[in-house]
Amino acid sequence: MRLSATELFMLGQCAISAAYQAGHLIADYAQRKVSVDTKRNGGSLAAQVVTEVDHLSQEIILQILRPSCDRFDLALLSEESPDDGERLRKDYFWCIDPLDGTLPFIEALPGYSVSIALLARDGAPLIGVVYDPLTQTLFHAITGRGAWRNRQSLTLPATTPSAQQTLSFLTDKSFVEDPLYPATLTALKRIAQELGYAGAELKLQGGAAMNACQVLAMPPACYFKFPKPQIGGGSIWDYAATSCLFRETNASVSDMGGKPLVLNPTGTTFMNHCGVLYCADPAIAEKLISVYRDLTQS
Repeated sequence: MRLSATELFMLGQCAISAAYQAGHLIADYAQRKVSVDTKRNGGSLAAQVVTEVDHLSQEIILQILRPSCDRFDLALLSEESPDDGERLRKDYFWCIDPLDGTLPFIEALPGYSVSIALLARDGAPLIGVVYDPLTQTLFHAITGRGAWRNRQSLTLPATTPSAQQTLSFLTDKSFVEDPLYPATLTALKRIAQELGYAGAELKLQGGAAMNACQVLAMPPACYFKFPKPQIGGGSIWDYAATSCLFRETNASVSDMGGKPLVLNPTGTTFMNHCGVLYCADPAIAEKLISVYRDLTQS
């Protein structure tokens, strides 16, 4: 089965509706005390925490998307449900993170969102929707149609490094525990200097989806997550929607080796083994890939 452009547009509107409704629920709970639990898998605290809001948001999203699964024979993969393997058998699947950035949510900090994507079985992102309930900002993209921010076309300006600009790097809070953290700080400053920026700023914040969206919203910027041997951390649903956004804006998205992200791997949903790299400017991506290679080979 092959989805037409009209069908993709209709499914995109369905995903937007689901993201809005789930986002409204999340916003309603943002000022309340919520119950927090932990998952057995996952390495960092951010990967382990789960709340009642994660589950309630997922229920809303699935209620809206399930009719499309019946009509178009789509599989479903969502963070708070077991992986039934249907994503490897059907032509397309929904990939859902009902509350990306649970840790900043329970800490009452910015950086959480609803993330919904439609992927082909080969992992190609066809639809990407990210909704920020805090600022009521919607990012969405449909393959071949472009990307939008709050219904306004989202395009990246030509990047010209300036000695008056600071180059921003974003990553997870847990990066401070990485043995490469001190050397990476030094390397980021060097990258900024070599590219002609005033300096570098490392922001330890937010969930994966909003960190990637910040790269598009406030260039020059880069979001990275280094590979790690421990199982856990980033999974398909953390990167699927934003991969579509980056493709449609011609921004750079890859693993930390510069290879395309594999968004429908067999055997696991985790992507800790390869890391991720989102950059508005490919020149920044090339520099950081080189830095990571040097740091891990020294």
